[in-house]
Amino acid sequence: MALSLVPASLRGYDKAWLARDIIAGLTLSAVAIPEVMGYTSIAQMPIVTGLYTVIFPTMVFALLCSSRLLVVGADSATAAVMAAGLTGLASLTALVTAALLVVARVLKLGFIGDFLSASVLIGFLTGVGVQVLTGQLPEMLGIPKGKGNWLEQQWELLTSLGSIQWAAFGFSAATLAIIVGFKRFAPVVPGALVAVALLTALSAVLDSSASGVAVVGSVPKGFPPIGLPQGVTWSDVAAVVPIAVGCLVLILAQSAATSRSFAMKMGDRVDVNKDIVGLGGANLAAGLSGTFVVNGSPTKTKILYDLKGRTQLANLTMAGVVLIFTVFATGLLATMPKAVLASIVFLIGVGLVDLLGMKYLMRHSRVEFLVALATAITVCVVGVTQGIVLAIVLSLLDLIRRQYKPADYVLTQDGDGEPVYQRATPGSQSLPGLVVYRFDAELFYANANRFVDDVEAVIVAAPDPVRWLAIDCASMADIDYSASMSLRGLIDFAHARQIEVHLARPDTRFTDSLKAFDLIDEIRDDRVHATLEEVFDAFRAAPAA
Repeated sequence: MALSLVPASLRGYDKAWLARDIIAGLTLSAVAIPEVMGYTSIAQMPIVTGLYTVIFPTMVFALLCSSRLLVVGADSATAAVMAAGLTGLASLTALVTAALLVVARVLKLGFIGDFLSASVLIGFLTGVGVQVLTGQLPEMLGIPKGKGNWLEQQWELLTSLGSIQWAAFGFSAATLAIIVGFKRFAPVVPGALVAVALLTALSAVLDSSASGVAVVGSVPKGFPPIGLPQGVTWSDVAAVVPIAVGCLVLILAQSAATSRSFAMKMGDRVDVNKDIVGLGGANLAAGLSGTFVVNGSPTKTKILYDLKGRTQLANLTMAGVVLIFTVFATGLLATMPKAVLASIVFLIGVGLVDLLGMKYLMRHSRVEFLVALATAITVCVVGVTQGIVLAIVLSLLDLIRRQYKPADYVLTQDGDGEPVYQRATPGSQSLPGLVVYRFDAELFYANANRFVDDVEAVIVAAPDPVRWLAIDCASMADIDYSASMSLRGLIDFAHARQIEVHLARPDTRFTDSLKAFDLIDEIRDDRVHATLEEVFDAFRAAPAA
């Protein structure tokens, strides 16, 4: 079969999409230019490097990915991780991240991103948002940024409010008013770009720098630099690995979730593994073009979706426009007040703070709310990198908690023969003499004894002598050796009480595990049932003891 030279993200292209993709790309570039410049202040990098993130990285991703819409570029979360890293080694970090993404693809480690639960991700991004928006307040108010940890910086901010530079504050207020106003009354217009253009021009006319307002100053123009980072050593590589690992986890979690969600909206499917290759290539391009780690951007992807863009051609258009701007027009930014840029980043931070998500968790899952809150506080007070570690640890602990003590049920039937799930408590039964027990988790070494104890408690306290114990295996795809020993003990316990042990809804893997541990002979073939209805019918048809 001949190999297609057309990228997967552009295959099956319909000519009717062309105008829509071009317009979406042009509009997206107007949004992306001020946004990615803002991310550079989070990453503590030169402004022009933000522009670089949406040139070659975007182009490479478009050629290697499977996602039609995912937009790649600078991102607030990974930028915050970079700020917690080592100054001057941003491009090296991007290269190491690219290498880790390649390893993740070869070893099929894309599932790592799934270990950041949705609740932990809410807390993590909320913490990043608070850290980002509070970090912009000194620049917005024209006062020096405090030193030390986050709490010390906030205290210094509060004690410095008497020295606000009102001209800088005026530019900040105007920026916020323009962006929020356009978002409210003319959402199709990129308010951030309007704010940058108008207020940069006003700054030039008023010569605001002469009044003490900090401005961006000269921004290098020209083609992004191509080549390996200069002057790095193997010790530098080792030093950036922890930062790169943090970026890897965020990229796998955020990019996969974003590409999947928008693909489903369009009725498409994405190959997450192929997207990992694209993200690896994008970060390789970032490292070789003088910029920092790039990630899939949920905000820019949503903008592209709302603009009715259909394919990566829209992103290629955006990259082309940003390239032209970088080569010819960065001089226009020289008089832009830093307060304007800080205000753009401030609103990015506000957008990351998920108060609705936190409120929902507080109402519906107190444990997950506390996990999210702990993650957010750690990100703010301790650091972003530590927040990632805590996020993964808490996600794993939550998984273990759910698997160790899952919900368990004794099943009954309603009038139509449909199963009814009631919580398994001592004394509950399905029918007089029958217990159909469901353990809503995989059975393995950590929860096997709890499983046995709970089943025995139900049997011993049953109001009628139990004649049949039917284990609903629908949630059990496999068992390990420890679980097999516990299950054998349960069968012995049941047989000692003259109780028949039946299995309901076991799949092939589960029965294969029973065979591997020589347990299948303990249960006769006629005691294995494909459905729950079969169990109830067989019990009713069986002669009473």
